Amino acid sequence: MKKQFTLGAALLMTTTAASASGIDRNLTNYGILFETGNYAELSYANVSPSVSGNYGPTATALGGGETSTDVMSEDFETLSGSVKYDLTDKLALGLYSNQPFGANANYTNGFYTGLSADWDSRGTSIVLKYKVTPNISIYGGARSIVSQATINIPDQLIRVQYGLAAQQLGAAAEAAAAGGDLATAGALGQQAQQLGAIATTTPAGGLAYKATTDSDRQTSYIVGAAYERPEIALRVALTYESGYTHSFESVESFGGVDTDPMTTNIEMPDVYTLDFQSGVAKDTLVFGSIRHATWSDWEVRPPVYGASIPASPVGSARVTGIDTDTTTYRIGVGRKFSDAISGFARVTYEPGNGDVLSRLAPTDGSIAYGIGGSYTNGAIKVTGGVEYITFGEGDDNEDALLATNFADNDAVAVGLSVGYRF
Repeated sequence: MKKQFTLGAALLMTTTAASASGIDRNLTNYGILFETGNYAELSYANVSPSVSGNYGPTATALGGGETSTDVMSEDFETLSGSVKYDLTDKLALGLYSNQPFGANANYTNGFYTGLSADWDSRGTSIVLKYKVTPNISIYGGARSIVSQATINIPDQLIRVQYGLAAQQLGAAAEAAAAGGDLATAGALGQQAQQLGAIATTTPAGGLAYKATTDSDRQTSYIVGAAYERPEIALRVALTYESGYTHSFESVESFGGVDTDPMTTNIEMPDVYTLDFQSGVAKDTLVFGSIRHATWSDWEVRPPVYGASIPASPVGSARVTGIDTDTTTYRIGVGRKFSDAISGFARVTYEPGNGDVLSRLAPTDGSIAYGIGGSYTNGAIKVTGGVEYITFGEGDDNEDALLATNFADNDAVAVGLSVGYRF
């Protein structure tokens, strides 16, 4: 029973990252370490998200009357592979290759037209598992992740940001003058004039921003422990993946004029995952997980952008970021129908946090429903699954006049894996 379901559950758990938090894309399946004997697996997934928003009154007017962003999310594919090899009767080696993080956003309609971002990554991991007792195992290793990112922010977004920041400073100057603080009023008024001049006199396209990074490779570590009772297909495993900091060499440009290369540091999250499975009846298995990631550590703040762009009601001095950590809950059931065929279903829930949305990842929580099945023929096992995800709604600004509302968005993901015992 154990063999029939663990891989099927893992397929949807590791490849349908449309419901994952932050910019997670393809989670590593450490459950393969517990396969009996030597085992290799290749997995593929295709994810089709449909995410769009409705502009508020201000953005609609500035965007020529267009009321919708149209779909700003792009389809993506993932390919991953893993091998588990028994070195001794107690020591096993796991090798993994996947695409742990990713993002693809592209606005093509209305006021946000031209806003886009891409994040690509490739990860490799090596893990050793040692069976301390027949019921207790410990495991650990390292993962190496190489990433690269590109972002474009159109002229009109930055121009409005300068203009609204000038209005804010102007209002603050008037308040200081009314209170008798003429020195502060004069300084604020001068800053307001400078920002207003940038917004009104810079030639069209002169404020368009682009940042491109070179590839950067970093390493983090993995540790975990598990308790098993094979006679009832019980396994509880706790895994920690340490965070790390990408140090990208990045080139920024305004209006097509490149700056000198500088370093952009981006922190990636620590991740804690509790996986569990247990037989509950003959040929029936319950499985699930709780995953917590410290995505509040993650923000994109290139040095030139951060020093040049003023905070305003429509933006801040960072390009994008996530303000709250995320916790994702999964529960599912698997059923063996015959020695060759099994099926499974699961539900994944990530609660929303109510934060202002990032325009490059404008969703707040999700609920996902997945089903699938496996067919085993000798040493080969084929598993397929499909998942439907609904995303939580939210606004990208606290001011209703300035906000774009993202609601009624969803995604469909399909996955296929082929496993081989040797």
